Amino acid sequence: MKALDVKRPVCIVGLGLIGGSLLRDLTAAGRLSVYGYNRSTSGTRTAVREGFDASDDLDAVLRRAAEDNALIVLAVPMGAVGPLLDKIVELAPHCGITDVVSVKKPVYEEIRARGLESRYVGGHPMAGTEFSGWRASREGLFNRAAWVVTYDYAAELDAAGERVPQEWIDIFSDVVRLTHAVKAEAVPARVAHHDAAVARVSHLPHVVASALSIVGDNGGTLAQSLAAGSFKDATRVAGTAPELQRAMCESNADALVAALDEFIAILHDARAGLDSEKPDVSELVEAGHRTRVRLEARSGARKESVSPVKISSRPVLRLHPGGPNWVRQLAQTEDLGGRIEIF
Repeated sequence: MKALDVKRPVCIVGLGLIGGSLLRDLTAAGRLSVYGYNRSTSGTRTAVREGFDASDDLDAVLRRAAEDNALIVLAVPMGAVGPLLDKIVELAPHCGITDVVSVKKPVYEEIRARGLESRYVGGHPMAGTEFSGWRASREGLFNRAAWVVTYDYAAELDAAGERVPQEWIDIFSDVVRLTHAVKAEAVPARVAHHDAAVARVSHLPHVVASALSIVGDNGGTLAQSLAAGSFKDATRVAGTAPELQRAMCESNADALVAALDEFIAILHDARAGLDSEKPDVSELVEAGHRTRVRLEARSGARKESVSPVKISSRPVLRLHPGGPNWVRQLAQTEDLGGRIEIF
């Protein structure tokens, strides 16, 4: 897969579950020039003992990235993005930047506040577990996962009739190649569209899981003793570190409130159906069953799947960045929930 290789060194800032897994995968893929920073000294020491290139000296790592003209990956909580960008402006002012933060609009606002749009391409791998830290990281975490790649800067220039700089195109291409290197699937999306979507399928589940955990616990020891697969599956993400849950939910509050309002309305209708002379939740469970079956069919989890691509349910756009109408092609692929490959 040499044609898909990232064209510059990769510097990962934050070696927790996502950043650490990225370091493992890129190293395993033969990316010899990949290294990272971790705030946790113990986590850094563990990574070094395992043979990875890691440091707990942020300034030194960013200076190294500047010398290498590396692609810097921000793998930190949302609250740390602004101060980290200030450090990058100071110590690695010419490096390309991407990130793996679970919200995109707030990150882009921090980028724009510093005039870094021409050096930034956002990212978000739709993969993870309820665990955190270097010890939670593992090789293969991103296999076949959707990895959102944003293109707002290009879309803004294209709408204004302006040419997208080659520097940005090169960064965009390397971010897509990075997703391929870890066997993920690059899915283009603009930041606002991304945040609205993940509010429904990622952030709302955390709110629901926490609420369900509380309701189950309020049932006392008998309810806790009887809790089995459905309850444990539905509440799994409530085990995520509270500070990480707060960071993702609170930074995407507007989109999450809209999704939560829709969810509450559905629950209200379900309650009304149960609180009647003839309890009835048929509308809820039948609609829920249909949508779940459609989800499984799209992901290829069912034998009757009609996935348009055998190895993935996402339609493929083979893109030539900078070619004729390429930004419009990205928008069309986004509308289809499709993935992109670069040639």
